[in-house]
Amino acid sequence: MKKLVLAFALAAAAPAWAGDAITTPFEGSFEDATFAVESAIVGRGLVIDYVSHVGDMLNRTGADVGSDVEIFKAADVFLFCSAVLSREVMEDDPMNIAHCPYGIFVADTADGVIVGYRDYPDGAMAKVEDLLAEIVTEATSD
Repeated sequence: MKKLVLAFALAAAAPAWAGDAITTPFEGSFEDATFAVESAIVGRGLVIDYVSHVGDMLNRTGADVGSDVEIFKAADVFLFCSAVLSREVMEDDPMNIAHCPYGIFVADTADGVIVGYRDYPDGAMAKVEDLLAEIVTEATSD
């Protein structure tokens, strides 16, 4: 019974958990969402190392791999690091390097635009997940 109650509570909560990703719907266009995410990251004094245009790559290569399925209308992943948090989590466990750089994605799906990030392990990485949650909340708030 406790598992059923927990499942309903998680299903009703926003943001939503999609596998290993935590997602939040965005009310607006893909372009507005990418601008909001970029602004929220840079506004914290963080530097975006790279923007991976995953949606463009998938759309461009679909025919080459024998598929005509459009997974995303558009999808970008913003990759960045925080020197302060990275040092903290890697001093705790050097193998936390596996989680760096950190990423926030924006995807335009058949169900609308979503913004999200991966669910990190408990422990020191919770600090990074908190930062990502704050950035996504800022970017997706009215």
